[in-house]
Amino acid sequence: MEKIVNIFVNDIASLRTGRATPGLIENVIVTVYGGQKMKLIELGSITVPDVRTLNFQPWDSEAIREISNGIAAANVGMTPVVDGQIIRMSLPMLTAEQREDYIKLLGRKLEGARVMVRDARADYRNDIQKAKQSKEISEDEFKRDEAELQKVTDQYVKKLEEVSEKKEVEIRG
Repeated sequence: MEKIVNIFVNDIASLRTGRATPGLIENVIVTVYGGQKMKLIELGSITVPDVRTLNFQPWDSEAIREISNGIAAANVGMTPVVDGQIIRMSLPMLTAEQREDYIKLLGRKLEGARVMVRDARADYRNDIQKAKQSKEISEDEFKRDEAELQKVTDQYVKKLEEVSEKKEVEIRG
């Protein structure tokens, strides 16, 4: 369940909040060096000089044009501008409609994560059910384990909801 929370956190990191964060572009895949596909995070460093700007500095300045073209082709909502050895990108303002769309998307991602947690609970419950049926554990142990499993599940669902609420506040600006 902890892995599910981490997956959810990483998944929503790419949602725009009106603030520039490296998560917006770090997983963008560009084609460099004659056809090799790589993520930006593997090609250089991403900095956030202010709340509306991202800078990308490639480790290999020879590939700067390929990287810039790849970012433009990825359609991340920002236009890359090559400025010497750095690629600068400005984040446009989010409209109220875009913010609402991102909040709806966040809700869908949250529900998907909740389903994954419930699936993990069901898998574990099946395991303890089998242990009870094969007499490895008693009925009392089964009930105790089942109650503990529900408690843990509720904690992780609450954790997902807290992360989601925090992200929603960021999106609303």
